[in-house]
Amino acid sequence: MRQAVKPVEGVSADFVDGLCGIVGPEHVLTDAAAMAGYLTDWTRQFSGGAIAVVRPSATEQVSRIVRLCGSAGVRIVPQGGNTGLAGGGIPSRDVPSIILSLKRMNAIRHFDEAGRTVVADAGVVLEALQTYVEARDLLFPLTFGAKGSCSIGGNLATNAGGSNVVRYGNTRELCLGVEAVLPDGSVFNGLTGLRKDNTGYDLKDLLIGSEGTLGIITAAVFKLFPKPLTRVTAFLSMASVEAAIRTLNRIQDRTGQSVEAFEYIPQPVLSAVEKAFPDLKSPLEGPVETGVLLEVGSSRVSDARTDDAGSTYLATELLAVLEELMETGDIVDAAIATSEQQRLVLWRMRESVLEAIMEYGASYHFDISLPLANISWFLQEMDAMAAELGFETLTIGHLGDGNLHYALVCADQDRWQTLPLDQAKTKAFELLTRLNGSFSAEHGIGQSKLDVMRMLKEPAQLDAMRAIKRALDPEGIMNPGRLVPGVE
Repeated sequence: MRQAVKPVEGVSADFVDGLCGIVGPEHVLTDAAAMAGYLTDWTRQFSGGAIAVVRPSATEQVSRIVRLCGSAGVRIVPQGGNTGLAGGGIPSRDVPSIILSLKRMNAIRHFDEAGRTVVADAGVVLEALQTYVEARDLLFPLTFGAKGSCSIGGNLATNAGGSNVVRYGNTRELCLGVEAVLPDGSVFNGLTGLRKDNTGYDLKDLLIGSEGTLGIITAAVFKLFPKPLTRVTAFLSMASVEAAIRTLNRIQDRTGQSVEAFEYIPQPVLSAVEKAFPDLKSPLEGPVETGVLLEVGSSRVSDARTDDAGSTYLATELLAVLEELMETGDIVDAAIATSEQQRLVLWRMRESVLEAIMEYGASYHFDISLPLANISWFLQEMDAMAAELGFETLTIGHLGDGNLHYALVCADQDRWQTLPLDQAKTKAFELLTRLNGSFSAEHGIGQSKLDVMRMLKEPAQLDAMRAIKRALDPEGIMNPGRLVPGVE
């Protein structure tokens, strides 16, 4: 239901009526209850305010909305599935803004069988795109726990990663082109699907990862891949993180770079998952110092052939590698899924980690990346420093691509308030810088890491980003106060 909106200084009285004229009154939400779900993020850490939530159904409507907001001096905060973890899709309370929700733009526009590409609107839910492609015997490999609610527009805006980056790359590597509405309302159409197009600056890559600060991605064309004919999924207990990385490289060498996922799940995280979800248990007996969820897949017919015992060639080859590594001591124990149900249970264990950490108690989450050779150093030094300061740690990661989700935690909420969190964060960032890491790997900057950007990003890089922002969005209407500090 739309109710009268309290006048906002600098916004004309008929602004909301103008929005209604573009998308229809039923798709302009101004009632507080109707807007509530759009104004707080999934983590419940970030909340904001907006003049309205506007839900267009087509790119032409987005263009008109942008022009109207530009003339009225109203800022625009694009929002997809609202599953972000950095507050990038939540507007500030003190800035006249609308939320531009892309949920209604959920059409899959075109499937190119010859080129193995698909064009989808920004509001298409990731899992829906996966299902559409799978029905055509192909694979769209981007995946993570929020796949059932996140949208591909949000995935593009944050250059999302997930579990399959080790093989297929981040969202940027999967995208061949985008359609976007720029801050002046003009439409940039780059949906050709060409794999070679050296005709100037790559605006696609500039828009991907820009978190809605340079324009609104309304559609994209994606690469598709052969669907694996066979997969092998295992949970490994490793002697150490260094042993895990040696194992990753050995398996890659023996399987022709076929590792699809290599996920770090140590014992403290396993224990947290088992506590939060009693039906989920580690598949291995005894403690797992360095646990790894491994998945290898192949679309080659030869790898899917079975022997007299019913084992595929891929499974036989992987088992031989694991046995060799058990003899060297790199692998302590292993459990291989023998059915699709067992595989799904292993993945449910992995995808339940964030909820388990949130239930554990108070927490602060780092989303970082490091060179593989430096991951063990970071964990050893940071764990020791955290313990000295009174924190527990729960760490999980996409070990195959060097991305760690490192959480400082405390089960006692009252005690958490007394712990030196700022000191721990400073030590973590100092260590990260020394080890050539990044303070944001896949969740984006949003509003949660603006201070860290200001502190740690090289001045020349920040200046270049600010120059780009001012050039493309001189009025600063696109997602203000997000991603790039110091341009307001």
